[in-house]
This record gives sequence, C-alpha cells and structure tokens, in this order.
Amino acid sequence: MAKTNFQYEKRQKELEKKKKAEEKARRKLEAKNNPKPADGEEGTEGDASEADDADAADGSDAPAQPQ
Repeated sequence: MAKTNFQYEKRQKELEKKKKAEEKARRKLEAKNNPKPADGEEGTEGDASEADDADAADGSDAPAQPQ
C-alpha cells in the first residue's frame, strides 16, 4: 500500500492560504483606493452610468442639458 504524501498536502494548504491572503490584501487595497459612497448614496453611481448610456443611445452628439 502506498504511503500518503503529507508534504504535498501541506504544501497545497500553504499555497491555498497564500492565495487567500493575497486576494484579501488586493481587496483591501482596492477598498482603500476606491472608498464606498456614504450611506444613502448607494446605487447612484450605477444609475448615473445608465443615464449616460441612455443619452448616448438617443443619437444626439450634444451633452445632456439639465432642466
């Protein structure tokens, strides 16, 4: 019967931990560079981009004028 290769399993666990730590650090850095909007303003960014898309879809080259 073959022996279990514990060193391989340990190395795989270490690699997985390292990968998770790097992902967490990357997310933390992104959050630091791109802070979330204050409470009550959630979703306004997505709405603005949808409005820009709608303006572009109407075919006019002029920027949208506030009313």
